[in-house]
Amino acid sequence: MTGFDLTRLLAERGAERYDLHARHLNHQLPRMLRTIGFDKVYERAQGAYFWDADGRDYLDMLAGFGVMGLGRHHPVVRQALHDVLDAQLPDLTRFDCAPLPGLLAEKLLAHAPHLDRVFFGNSGTEAVETALKFARCATGRPRVLYCTHAFHGLTTGALSVNGEDGFRDGFAPLLPDTAVEMGDLAALERELERGDVAGFVVEPVQGKGVHPAPPGFLRAAQELLHRHKALLIADEVQTGLGRTGDFFAYQHEDGVEPDLVCVAKALSGGYVPVGATLGKDWIFKKVYSSMDRVLVHSASFGSNAQAMAAGLAVLTVLEDEQLVAHARHTGELLRSRLAALVGRYELLHDVRGRGLMIGIEFGRPSSLGLRSRWTMLQAARKGLFAQMVVVPLLQRHRILTQVSGDHLEVIKLIPPLIIGEPEVDRFVAAFTAVMDDAHGGGGLLWDFGRTLVKQAVAHR
Repeated sequence: MTGFDLTRLLAERGAERYDLHARHLNHQLPRMLRTIGFDKVYERAQGAYFWDADGRDYLDMLAGFGVMGLGRHHPVVRQALHDVLDAQLPDLTRFDCAPLPGLLAEKLLAHAPHLDRVFFGNSGTEAVETALKFARCATGRPRVLYCTHAFHGLTTGALSVNGEDGFRDGFAPLLPDTAVEMGDLAALERELERGDVAGFVVEPVQGKGVHPAPPGFLRAAQELLHRHKALLIADEVQTGLGRTGDFFAYQHEDGVEPDLVCVAKALSGGYVPVGATLGKDWIFKKVYSSMDRVLVHSASFGSNAQAMAAGLAVLTVLEDEQLVAHARHTGELLRSRLAALVGRYELLHDVRGRGLMIGIEFGRPSSLGLRSRWTMLQAARKGLFAQMVVVPLLQRHRILTQVSGDHLEVIKLIPPLIIGEPEVDRFVAAFTAVMDDAHGGGGLLWDFGRTLVKQAVAHR
């Protein structure tokens, strides 16, 4: 018997967590968390909540960047993983056709009946990489178009279609891809007329800033792409599986049928990394054109039994608990409650989004006192006010949120799909209290803002 005891190891060494990261992993992570007061120690989690060692609960409005669509430790997913481990399946033989990948593909494709086949990888960025390769192979063309401000992952191919320079800096040269503005059909057509475009990859709701595609844009883009023999690639890594109130976010617009669809995050149930690229039959047959090319695109851990079991359990829970409709209803409730505050607070400029993917945008106030404080923050670093709001939400109200992107004055809410009216009430009450403090002109919020300004200047 081995002497390994995970429970004992965590008990003996768990308190070293931040020091271990500082020494052996990304050393900037613990530094950043300590700077903004996010260096919490969470002991356990269930559903939409964490608890610390003192038994205090924290509401999770971040869901692991969307991974925890069902919340943490959903019993159906847990049981599926126990079952698949206990079955001792002959997993990843590489030379057989296991049943679980076929069953999960069948269940996924039922939600996208115009698509025919699935490739299973291990992450969202790998799903995007697959789509980029498949589009180039299927069309014989080299270039993929993407939107400014887009985020599709951080591996080299996916980074080539990332609309944020901060992520791209230091990693050139990348693939020869080109950005267009979301909604700019004329720019899209100009690029397509060059005749070298394989496809256009787009988030139906951009994660950075939470910007839904303008009405009619996706369908019009699809028509342009197909006219020029290029493909529409929908990145549903964050928006898929019910997040926006439809199973896929592209389904908000009638007639949109992407040629390739990328999913991941929530499909994992929060346990086993999994990514999937759904596509049309003819595209897959171009890639896997002969038996000699049977492994031309593959993944060592793709289609593993644990990931497939988790995915099947997730899709079953979404159906049984009607979480897609629930996300639509709860998201509308939360968004409407927040939107009602826009006229009340001059620093609050917009509330937008779909389903349980909501952006809260702040902007320049009109009154002189607030405007001077706002200008001070903007001069130091754009995005500091949003960070000022995120911090007291956690510190004073025990609610975890995030700023929606670097240099953005937007908070993004992507909670587990299981939240209900009590969580909406808790968030709106906390947010209202923080905004009251901000508009009071003093208090802890602006004190923290001055601290952030000093740190931003010091780190230049």
